[in-house]
Amino acid sequence: MTAAPLWTGSGLVAPLKAQVLGQVPSAMTGVSIDTRTLTAGDLFVAIKGDASDGHDYVGTAFEKGAAAAIVDEAHASALGGKGPLYVVEDTLRAMERLGRAARERTSARIVAVTGSVGKTGTKEALRLALGAQGPTHASVASYNNHWGVPLTLSRMPQESVFGVFEIGMNHAGEITPLVAMVRPHVALITTIAPVHIENLGSIEAIAHAKAEIFSGIEPGGAAIMNRDVAQFGILESAAKASRAGKLLSFGEHAAADARLISCDSDDGGSAVVAEIFGKRVAFRLAAPGRHLAMNALGVLLTVQELGADLEAAAASLGGFSAPVGRGQRVTLALPGGEALLIDESYNANPTSMRAAFALLGSASTSGKRIAALGDMLELGPDGPQMHAGLAEPLAANGVDLVFCAGPLMKHLFDALPAAKRGHWAYNSAGIEAALRAALAPGDVVMIKGSNGSRMGPIVTRLKQDFAPQAR
Repeated sequence: MTAAPLWTGSGLVAPLKAQVLGQVPSAMTGVSIDTRTLTAGDLFVAIKGDASDGHDYVGTAFEKGAAAAIVDEAHASALGGKGPLYVVEDTLRAMERLGRAARERTSARIVAVTGSVGKTGTKEALRLALGAQGPTHASVASYNNHWGVPLTLSRMPQESVFGVFEIGMNHAGEITPLVAMVRPHVALITTIAPVHIENLGSIEAIAHAKAEIFSGIEPGGAAIMNRDVAQFGILESAAKASRAGKLLSFGEHAAADARLISCDSDDGGSAVVAEIFGKRVAFRLAAPGRHLAMNALGVLLTVQELGADLEAAAASLGGFSAPVGRGQRVTLALPGGEALLIDESYNANPTSMRAAFALLGSASTSGKRIAALGDMLELGPDGPQMHAGLAEPLAANGVDLVFCAGPLMKHLFDALPAAKRGHWAYNSAGIEAALRAALAPGDVVMIKGSNGSRMGPIVTRLKQDFAPQAR
């Protein structure tokens, strides 16, 4: 059976408020803003970003088989001969209109996810749990900002049964317009932590900004939040002020609707026991970590509120493993034996650092536990103190050797006992040689830092250079 087209050519004119140049294609099979990942049949949207302008790549898009392109009025005449064009005043605004049209036409049950930590992993767990029960559309990677959310909406097939959207922010007021597009039936906040505190000023301000996600809930929907966070009162007040018909919580707190009873982790994952609305539920995650188990409770509450089967969802979570950069485990084939790499390189803040140290501490090893850490950014004036404060949880989790990259991580390096100091350098490239020299068979190495600290390239090179040979 042939899948229905994502958009028909004539059906785009009204939502885009566009003028058409050229022959309107019969259908589009996808929506793209990046020619590197564009596939034949896609609608290409020429978005102007901070570093580049999509209008410069319209020709490339058509060479790769784009069915049509959305361009602005200022570029239309120069691009008129390239292929079919939808000409609009502003391409980002047009993509937002397309996203709203996609939301309007679907009868899918929708969830929006935010949080200081864990939103992408939670989104992926929801994709897995709901995908086993019906066609599920979800955000790609971390497409959670002012262009990622409307792009994800515009890609949602009309026949979707479930939709999962991740929504992020750096400043107050950013979530409100995005969740107004998504209009979720369920809105979930994973946790509150001092992320972007440099921009927002306080942990309370972060809680207020994250709580904006409740403003877009459809009438009678559900607001789901972490009961254990100190800012729960702020979240609860925002949820009560919304159109939500239900306020639900998860955590270890006795009053949580989904309460964590136990989480036993090993190298292969976690065995979790929870109580959900008084009913005992046991399930397994294919990824270790108490923080992942906690977020899984939010997933199960969401599944139930979206009308999917709770027990089937719990069983499907046995296939959930940590995404790349967020706890993924990789075997390194070193000369003389194997080592384990825990890839936590996607981002970092004090809360996620402590969770990552706990994972490192629980990993089985016959060698050393090694942490390679890059600066945690956007922490404001307390940043140096927050970095130095990581020495205690590193020691508590039995970490043997620490490599630090960045001026802020120098505060941690200086706070460590001499025996635990591996090497410090101003940037990540400066610690790589020393880290490689220290790695030995049986070791476990965990790599983590904010995106701006560039720890990911170290992970990439270790994976490439020490990839196990196929047998």
